[in-house]
Amino acid sequence: MQVPFLDLKAHHAPFRAEFLAAIAEVIDSGAFAGGPFVARFEEDFAAFCRTRHAVGVGSGTDALWLTLLALGVGAGDEVITTPSTFMATAEAISYCGARPVFVDINERTYTIDPALIEPAITPRTKAIIPVHLFGQVAEMEPILQVARRHGLPVIEDACQAHGAVYQGRSAGALGDAGCYSFYPGKNLGAFGEAGAVVTDSAEIARKVQALRDHGQTRKYHHIYVGWNGRMDGIQGAILRLKLKRLDGDNEARRQHARHYDTLLAGVPEVTTPRESANGRHVYHLYVIRVKERDRVLQALADRGVQCGIHYPIPVHLQEAYASLGLARGAYPVTERCAEEFLSLPMYPELTAEQVETVVRELKACLSPGPT
Repeated sequence: MQVPFLDLKAHHAPFRAEFLAAIAEVIDSGAFAGGPFVARFEEDFAAFCRTRHAVGVGSGTDALWLTLLALGVGAGDEVITTPSTFMATAEAISYCGARPVFVDINERTYTIDPALIEPAITPRTKAIIPVHLFGQVAEMEPILQVARRHGLPVIEDACQAHGAVYQGRSAGALGDAGCYSFYPGKNLGAFGEAGAVVTDSAEIARKVQALRDHGQTRKYHHIYVGWNGRMDGIQGAILRLKLKRLDGDNEARRQHARHYDTLLAGVPEVTTPRESANGRHVYHLYVIRVKERDRVLQALADRGVQCGIHYPIPVHLQEAYASLGLARGAYPVTERCAEEFLSLPMYPELTAEQVETVVRELKACLSPGPT
């Protein structure tokens, strides 16, 4: 049996007629950039996240960058985050003229280690960005306590955590603002690029709304040097439809994760993901750890099981950030995990038979066998 890593065709096929009707409505209205379809999605997504405001933007990267700008982060500032993330988290900091300051992750949750944040704070620190990696919210309460002591805003990178919960509150609703990506493969994915900022702060929302539209508060009245970071009308319409099914899709992911957990229990070569006692993991990715990861990855591919790696080179070891002067060994937990992470197939439409096939083939690949 062939098992794809992700199957967007299966995800979209049952609702194709609804999607085509929504796209036709946008075409007929001519509201392609921003407009009423985006505004309706913003209203629904704010309600979903239980925040007062949601601002649709062009991508998750835009969401992070424009939120930092809205909070006044600029040249010479520092922003604390983790190197175990997609490049966009650090890029958004750099594009403000600020410097990313990395903190290692907790080996149990794979999110930023709260105990390491305070020692990294300097007079130049202007914000903290915890990353809710793989669908699990970072341990926000101790992070928020540190932030309050130092008067620092907290921006949640929730780009992989649509519908995740921490202590009864939604990802993105815990800090000063939360940033989402709706890249097609996400738990809530658009038909292209899109993102959003959620916040309870009217001031942050107002600034991001202006910054995404060339700094305008009304047409041809520019109070900031902004950017073209609007969400497309088609994406707003599609996301609004798909949002209605997000809770059900997330529950399907959680069921698949439990199935994986059960089948992999007692396999000593595999470290399975752990759900925090404080939260509800939505398994954007189901990431295990194995030794000889690259060999196992190729062996699985040879057997028809497509897996992924997130992320093989931590941000601090990327050539783009060589100027920071951070060598291997700077963040040992991140580096160790980066060498062992293996993402198994995970999407709502997975079948029990597919999960069982993945695990059976994985077990067969864990030992090289006779030569």
